[in-house]
Amino acid sequence: MKRIMFAVLGAISLSACAQAPQAAAAKTDPVKPAAAAAAEAPKGAAPKVAAGSADARAVDAIRTLSPNINIDKVGAAPMPGFREALAQGQVVYVSDDGRYLFLPGSGGALFDTQAKRNLSEDTLAGMRKDLVKSIPVSERIVFSPPNPKHTVAVFTDVECGYCRKLHSEIAEYNRQGIAVEYLAFPRAGIGSEDYKKMVSVWCAADRRKALTEAKSDHGVAAKECKNTIEQQYNIGQRAGLTGTPMILNSEGVQLGGYVPPAQLRQALDKLAAESKTAAKPTAAVATPVGGL
Repeated sequence: MKRIMFAVLGAISLSACAQAPQAAAAKTDPVKPAAAAAAEAPKGAAPKVAAGSADARAVDAIRTLSPNINIDKVGAAPMPGFREALAQGQVVYVSDDGRYLFLPGSGGALFDTQAKRNLSEDTLAGMRKDLVKSIPVSERIVFSPPNPKHTVAVFTDVECGYCRKLHSEIAEYNRQGIAVEYLAFPRAGIGSEDYKKMVSVWCAADRRKALTEAKSDHGVAAKECKNTIEQQYNIGQRAGLTGTPMILNSEGVQLGGYVPPAQLRQALDKLAAESKTAAKPTAAVATPVGGL
């Protein structure tokens, strides 16, 4: 499936904190489209390399995915068949032919620079889709318009700022045609006060009301019952969750932490359109264009 691929810029130089919305309001908008970010910034620095060399192909590969990134050094890698580059303080490995780019940092990611695909994300998306399927629909707290165009699963916490910001705009997500299925991920861990609050929410007679109240500091009556909070928490960890919220589309593609309603609808529409295009057997795309 042809996939929107968030530019390497997002993986290297943007570290949006999914747990502190006030930080996002400062200098950098973590959900700004990569193309727009690139257009606002001049082309980054790069070392001088011989035209047509493997080093030049490595620089071009990084530039293809993130035109404005600073490349400080490029040379032979410890393993054969790859070049090693230093970009924005991170090590990046690029195959000698310039096609494959590997980011060995937190989580790691392998990109096909020609197809504009995050190959690691392709694999992870399938795994996430299966993991989310294992959580019964009855155990999700759903906010949905009458006829949703898209459905997303959102791992959430009742305390984190970004989760609260997202939920404060839940009516607008619904107006955008997006159904939100909340899954529990108490950041403080099993047995914490955060965990107990989420248990109380999931044990409430009206979970939707209880979740809204818990995220609004109105308090929620303490309750205990047989619940799946620990299961959902463990699934979130297995899905690679590093911060809340984490938004997944129906195919398991991670769309970020907090994403404003209109931008999320745009991203979901684009993913759906690309999926339909890729499904056509006669579709031939020489150079797919990705990037949100």
